[in-house]
Amino acid sequence: MAGTCTEGIDTGFVALGYAKVAALGIIQGLSELLPISSTAHMRIVPALLGWPDPGSAFSAAMQMAALFAVVSYFWGDVAELSGGTLVALWRRDFRSPYLRMTVGIVLGSIPIVLAGLLLAKRLNTCDSPLRSLWVIGGSCVVMAVLLAWAELTARHERNITEVRLRDAIFVGIAQMGALIPGVSRSGSTLTMALGLGFQRDEAARYSFLLGIPAIIGAGGKEIYELYKAHIPVEAWSVLSIGLFTAALSSFVAIWTLMRVLERFSAWPFVIYRFAMGAYLLYAVYNHILS
Repeated sequence: MAGTCTEGIDTGFVALGYAKVAALGIIQGLSELLPISSTAHMRIVPALLGWPDPGSAFSAAMQMAALFAVVSYFWGDVAELSGGTLVALWRRDFRSPYLRMTVGIVLGSIPIVLAGLLLAKRLNTCDSPLRSLWVIGGSCVVMAVLLAWAELTARHERNITEVRLRDAIFVGIAQMGALIPGVSRSGSTLTMALGLGFQRDEAARYSFLLGIPAIIGAGGKEIYELYKAHIPVEAWSVLSIGLFTAALSSFVAIWTLMRVLERFSAWPFVIYRFAMGAYLLYAVYNHILS
């Protein structure tokens, strides 16, 4: 079902009401930080239930909930990295591993920022063709294959203290894939980090830290766009409920991902993604979903 436009911004979430947005917030939070694509779930679940598409603005704004979960879970890393970088700058210690890591995160964030600015109108417009179920299903299948390839070929030897500038650039380029619905930011960066030889849990940890600027940028920009669109107070209250439930489920998602990667592998996510993508393509081809 089509969403709702407010000054060119897809605000379909407003028509859903509090209970449905709360439910979608839980699903968004879980799928945002697991490598299974939140956009895919935000299209599939409403389509299956006959609800309106909550819209790209909802998915983007929900990233602020993911930011809260990431910073909370990795607070020790964030504080150590921030403090170490400030000390290094004060001492002009340009060989500091903290400073190099921070510079890498900044450089790794540039590709998705530039690509996001170039594609902003096409990505966030009402009824964007990039949010079609064909695109999302195909992206899910392709990323499942790439993640499987990374699991089969990765060495799983390196840890986050061995991050080089080249790693940050490669993972940053991979992060651009998140702009395509169905790819998943955590999925694309985790896949690249595994391909670069990082241990599974370290790859996820680096993926989350590198993603903080991108999450701030995407979520903050969408909140600002909604503010400029002068959406009503009721819309803000509906969005707040979604943010609250998404923040709680995002924290659960990080904990789950780290436990799975520490004890098992990324194969459960590979299987899930492939099955979801294949079903989507089958359902659209056979007019089960439209």
